[in-house]
Amino acid sequence: MNVANIGIIFDEVNAEKNWANGSNVFENFLFEILDHFRLPYKKINEIDEYSDFDLLIVGHTSNSVAASAKILAYAHAGGTVVSYGGLDAIRSKLGFANMFSSSKGYADLSAFLNQPTPLRFLDAQPWIQKGNLEVKEFGTVSNEANTWQGASALQKIQYGTGTIERWSIPIPQTIVGLQQGTKAVVEDGTPAPDGSANLDEDILKAEDGFELDWVLDRAFTESGMPYFPHPYADLWKEVIMEHLIKIALGKGLTLPFLDLWPAGVEHVAMISHDSDLNVDESAQITLDTLKAADVQTTWCMIAPGYSPSIYDQIKENGHEIALHYNALEMEDGVWSEETFHSQKEWLEKTTSTAQIVSNKNHYTRFEGWGELYVWCENNGIQVDQSRGPSKKGNVGFLFGTCHPYFPIAWADEKNRLYDVLEIGFLTQDLNHNTLSDVSVIQPFLNGVKLVNGVAHFLFHQHHIYNQPKVKEAIIQLITTAKEQGFTFWTSKQINDWERARRSVTIDGTSRSGIKVTSLDEESDFVLLIPVADNVESDLVVKRFGICCKQVRVN
Repeated sequence: MNVANIGIIFDEVNAEKNWANGSNVFENFLFEILDHFRLPYKKINEIDEYSDFDLLIVGHTSNSVAASAKILAYAHAGGTVVSYGGLDAIRSKLGFANMFSSSKGYADLSAFLNQPTPLRFLDAQPWIQKGNLEVKEFGTVSNEANTWQGASALQKIQYGTGTIERWSIPIPQTIVGLQQGTKAVVEDGTPAPDGSANLDEDILKAEDGFELDWVLDRAFTESGMPYFPHPYADLWKEVIMEHLIKIALGKGLTLPFLDLWPAGVEHVAMISHDSDLNVDESAQITLDTLKAADVQTTWCMIAPGYSPSIYDQIKENGHEIALHYNALEMEDGVWSEETFHSQKEWLEKTTSTAQIVSNKNHYTRFEGWGELYVWCENNGIQVDQSRGPSKKGNVGFLFGTCHPYFPIAWADEKNRLYDVLEIGFLTQDLNHNTLSDVSVIQPFLNGVKLVNGVAHFLFHQHHIYNQPKVKEAIIQLITTAKEQGFTFWTSKQINDWERARRSVTIDGTSRSGIKVTSLDEESDFVLLIPVADNVESDLVVKRFGICCKQVRVN
């Protein structure tokens, strides 16, 4: 089976005009989504030739007559066009009109994709048909008030001998909004109406910009703990993948991609610690607990730090030393690159560590849009873990994701991707007397397994030491996760693996099969090749509800 040839239109000239006007082009995040899965594609411009492609994705394009004519000509000649919203320039030519004004809401895709949960979106641009082209409609979208009627999530428009498959939702932009917010963090977020998450505390944090709904998007455990149960952003990524793969299979082609973890690793969990009060006894009991459980974790250090003997044990036991950048004003912290740099230098000197790889901000302090990531880049920090909850009432998939990803910049940096891997966390200090209890462990593990992400839990050494129930919780988490096939990695291990995956290129077909190249010859990558038929075999797994043959790359 040959590999489908995918082209993604991205008009750099038009994007430059948008950036000059201060407008974001978050469609650029589509490349990060596909690169994460290592799906093969070719980035093309409006002036390039389209006829060689089996599938044409409209990423970002101008509304010019010439650009629209080329897309229509490609479809008319038998090509398949996919668009995530947009295509306004050809709307009337296809005989459609805008249906509703944009709004937040939910898409029900269960009738045609492997998505039983309605997925939250942050914008929708549904069309209503006014012409006479043959149109098939799939799924439904509704706004938060559920007042929309008759709006479809996907329209498959027959045009000539080809098709135009247009989503009502600008999916890449929705993913960005869920993961990073829709604006810079410059003020407190809206607190939970039940008093379980007081975001209005005059401390700017990552969670102040979250885009979920307190009522519609939360669930409760059997013990009454509120939590956000759905990794919406990751599920939208799977929607993109499943849709594209099914189009390819329908053409008698396939779209191979790389599995998210190495052969032999079923699921990945991570535990990080924030040293905060820096009491040696709390570090020691944490070290002893982890040694008994045979788990390596990531230790985020804040000044003044532990005694040298503690750092010796951390290293000897295989744990990672990371930065816990303190910009909390009440502790004389400062939000600045100079302070970030000085704290990182302090940590490397104090711990005799040549290069600190990871950081998590104290109290999840965060402001602006991307300056933290710029500071990380400038200081050699490759991983950030600052995006997570600090309150009892907003634990879970607060930012819709448990996948490691490279965040996107604002328009002032031309929406580039930062060279900093974000690994957010789900909750902290289970069984703490003011936080969530252990009833959230299983729902969180289930959500992570659903999308093959990272189950990242935060435990402060101080609370492990001072609250016996927190120590019980970390032991219960480790035991439960291991029983369910989770492998515990440090932040650095996850970073090393993801960057190694990004060196793998699936670059076409040959008589001997799919060609795969990699700059890393040691990692145990697994290539997944979707097949049209349901096949039962030890070498076949299901991804996005589709049977895929497994091929070891190394």
